[in-house]
Amino acid sequence: MTQKESNDAPAARLQGLTKHFPTFELGPLDLTLERGTVVALVGPNGAGKTTTLNCMAGLVVPDAGTVEIFGETVGPNQTSYRRNLGYVGEGSGFFQRWTVDRNLDHLARLLPGWSSARAVQLTRRFGLPRDKAVRDLSTGNRAKLALVAALARGSRLLLLDEPTAGLDPVVRAEVLDVLWEVTEDGEHAVLYSTHVLSDISRLADELVFLRDGRVIQRSGREELAESWRRVSFRLPDQTVDLIGVVEHRRLQNDHQVITRSATATLELLSDLGAEGVETARMTIEEIAVQILKEGHDVASPAS
Repeated sequence: MTQKESNDAPAARLQGLTKHFPTFELGPLDLTLERGTVVALVGPNGAGKTTTLNCMAGLVVPDAGTVEIFGETVGPNQTSYRRNLGYVGEGSGFFQRWTVDRNLDHLARLLPGWSSARAVQLTRRFGLPRDKAVRDLSTGNRAKLALVAALARGSRLLLLDEPTAGLDPVVRAEVLDVLWEVTEDGEHAVLYSTHVLSDISRLADELVFLRDGRVIQRSGREELAESWRRVSFRLPDQTVDLIGVVEHRRLQNDHQVITRSATATLELLSDLGAEGVETARMTIEEIAVQILKEGHDVASPAS
């Protein structure tokens, strides 16, 4: 691959990624992650979020398909992609009896591109006790340490599996701010999984919804916020078939609906002569719940 091709490559590209387990099958997944973006993998437990990240990090070998990180192939006999990759998952491989500082000093000697100044800055920003043994850290502090290690090594792509799990609201907000700052130069990217739906309204340019190992929808956060609405209206007793409606409640002539195509729904209500039409915006969390609950395949192209 030429230098120009490498410079033009997206942060990550998955093509036909498939992994089979006795009771679960992931994929095939086609997914491209552009530089300068933050993408959230959203789905219930068992949807395939962690397996996807593990395949991308080279921790799990897929049965079919390819993964590229900044144009470099991920595989059991490949190592060059790792210099651009920071991964935070369960059990990040720290020495349990060592202190936070000793673990970070050890990583500084091992990893090219490591910034000790950045590590110190982040431990202070996260309020991480540097003189405490890893085995004595709380779940939240272990998560902070893993993030410090990933961010201090200068990785251009961060793969984060539930990065805010176990964090209190104040620290969670701080972590989300740091992750957002990472992508400001347009050369870094973040792909993270979460079931904490409040996170996605703060940290996601795009949302990729996984269900049963498949992408059921990929959409921009702003696109979702503009297209989904709660709508109430009055209409005489008749069958109403509204475009884009995913939930419809009715009491005699009073209707309440949730629509994923607000413009089309409102236009049709106007044509039908509906009265008392009122609309209300929905939060990203509410929209995500609806998408996962309904499992609608209304995906934008996943590549």
